[in-house]
Amino acid sequence: MAIDSFGLSAEEAKAKSTAWAVTYADLVTLLLTFFILLLVILNDAEKHIDRVINLLLDETYQELKENIESSYVSVDRVTKGVKITMASGRLFRSMDDGVQTLVYPLIRQIGGIVRVSKLLNLDEDERFNKLLGAIEKRGGFLNVEIRCEGHTDDLPLPKQARFASNWDLSTSRALNIVKLLSEFSRIPESKFSAMGYGKFRPVIPISSVGKNAVDIRNARAKNRRVEIYMDAFIKKNILTN
Repeated sequence: MAIDSFGLSAEEAKAKSTAWAVTYADLVTLLLTFFILLLVILNDAEKHIDRVINLLLDETYQELKENIESSYVSVDRVTKGVKITMASGRLFRSMDDGVQTLVYPLIRQIGGIVRVSKLLNLDEDERFNKLLGAIEKRGGFLNVEIRCEGHTDDLPLPKQARFASNWDLSTSRALNIVKLLSEFSRIPESKFSAMGYGKFRPVIPISSVGKNAVDIRNARAKNRRVEIYMDAFIKKNILTN
């Protein structure tokens, strides 16, 4: 057996020279465990925030459903938040974007319910201080968005129509609904957005209906609609100079 100048065998010297690797491996394992645990905690916190937001959206959904749903208005809870669908036949005259005054009370009611919803008034309720603090610590803020989408049927507009296409008509209709909602509710315009899809997102594709004239007419009436979405999500703060 070979002995070095310190009286250690080759095997003992080798074991001593690599002892640090065991300690290093233990340290790396501990750090990895710590970061995994931290990731789990952060993920749980994010899930808790999302859970609270969804509960508040559920509350607004119930309020809207109980108060505005009718034969031409439906309220649904969807992945994009709360969806209100209104038949265009009640809102507008044919090929026109002007909202009929007879539906002003409905739009005023929708705006009022959204305006007093907890999602738009969290900073006024002390119970949600911790939630807002947790969101702020993650470098974000609670963004509430009210989006209006216009839809038409598949029939092309006549040459004498005010609008060049169904795309233009559906966009203008959505924008006019947004303007009224903002005016009636006094919710800042920054919370709203409007867009038009024309004929391109039908509820019932005409190609799937068949050739029965009544079925086609009913499908087109269902496709002519305005959808209002209310959603809330965490948005990251963007630092600007």
